[in-house]
Amino acid sequence: MITGAQRCVPVFVVLPPRTLLLDVAGPIEVLRKANLEQSAVRFDVRYVGPSATISSSVGLSLAGIEPLPERLSDDAFVILSGNASTVLGEVAASQKEDAAAEDRIVDWLKVAIRPGHRLISICSGALLAGRAGLLDGYACTTHHSCCADLAALAPRATVMENRLHVEDRDRLSSAGVTAGIDLMLHIVARMVGPACAVAVARYLVVYMRRGGADPQLSPWLEGRNHIHPVVHRAQDAVAAEPARAWSLEDLAREAGASPRHLSRLFNEHAAMSVTDYVNRMRVALAGELLGATRLDMENVAERAGFGSARQFRRAWKRFHDLPPRLARRSVMQAPP
Repeated sequence: MITGAQRCVPVFVVLPPRTLLLDVAGPIEVLRKANLEQSAVRFDVRYVGPSATISSSVGLSLAGIEPLPERLSDDAFVILSGNASTVLGEVAASQKEDAAAEDRIVDWLKVAIRPGHRLISICSGALLAGRAGLLDGYACTTHHSCCADLAALAPRATVMENRLHVEDRDRLSSAGVTAGIDLMLHIVARMVGPACAVAVARYLVVYMRRGGADPQLSPWLEGRNHIHPVVHRAQDAVAAEPARAWSLEDLAREAGASPRHLSRLFNEHAAMSVTDYVNRMRVALAGELLGATRLDMENVAERAGFGSARQFRRAWKRFHDLPPRLARRSVMQAPP
């Protein structure tokens, strides 16, 4: 994998009244584990809000919440949690106080969010962004029960239903509750690399999901939508060295299974053959080389593990509409 320079990303998690606890715990657990898996990118998480103490959706009190900061660093991430209509064990919320607290968040968002900030909404947190006018001109999504409300609050936004998450420039939004985990895995895959996202997903025992209308996952994540340890061991080995001349016997030794058993497990759990997976990883590596280097096609093919440029082009054609040279040109011309 081609990785970037080390950096620290300030992350401000905004906690509204009646914070839906899973909207916070799930996505931030992804960042915590990502920090432990690698050192290239560190996510520095702080919890902020209009109140120092709040009740979460499940009745657990959250304390030690910092005030909403007067100014955010230029590269800050701001995560907006959703909230519940009522708290477990409570008959009704104090609507007047809670409405005032939400108003303070909206007012803060209007002045705090500037170009360069990444605004990330989880579930109904998108409603706060919509009220602040920060989704105008952007595509976005939210919990299915809130889509109509979001469209009314932000008529200039493009509200997309039936999506796990939506990324539109510096605005990222997820659908209901656990989709926030999917969005954060997507962010980790983009910033740190798919291998880290896969490791975090396996730790959390969640799938790298994709809805039918969602953008394609990174090719490094294909075939990983399972929890079988033998297949993952083989996939980890190939992903670490795609250009190696892998035989079925070699991979079987790495995975601790017989060649026949590994082949069957691959087809059953990864929905592809071992050979197909190896070729996908080589094509993924070749794609990175095309975008990050000036190597000619013969050298790209060699470094990606193909026997010749012709073999590389044949494998590439199975997964891409554009030939390699045109794909490289489109990457070079794409805006940063």
